[in-house]
Amino acid sequence: QVQLVESGGGSVQAGGSLRLSCAASGRTFSLYALAWFRQASGNDREFVAAISRSGSGTQYAGSVKGRFTISRDTAKNTVYLQMNSLKPEDTAVYYCGADQLRWTTLPSGNLELWGQGTLVTVSS
Repeated sequence: QVQLVESGGGSVQAGGSLRLSCAASGRTFSLYALAWFRQASGNDREFVAAISRSGSGTQYAGSVKGRFTISRDTAKNTVYLQMNSLKPEDTAVYYCGADQLRWTTLPSGNLELWGQGTLVTVSS
């Protein structure tokens, strides 16, 4: 079973950048589609971005398209979220998720595996 550990969160001013990482243990990393979700205080968890098992397909929420980029490095068993032009409304706990079967329905949030989350705070 794959376990996920996020890192890279922190505090940044509006307009700045951060790169989140999600390291996966286990030998079956390449069998999973991977995604980033976020949850702001008082809100439900929402979809941010996803990348297919091969890495050739990506999905983005409209609110981050053009600012965030998801990528994966199979050799390092790691998925990344490069976040540019950050806004205060991007402030949230960011979670990495993985699923072997879902792709088109990944944004629904019903994923097999989740990490523990990493906090991103964007100040104005």
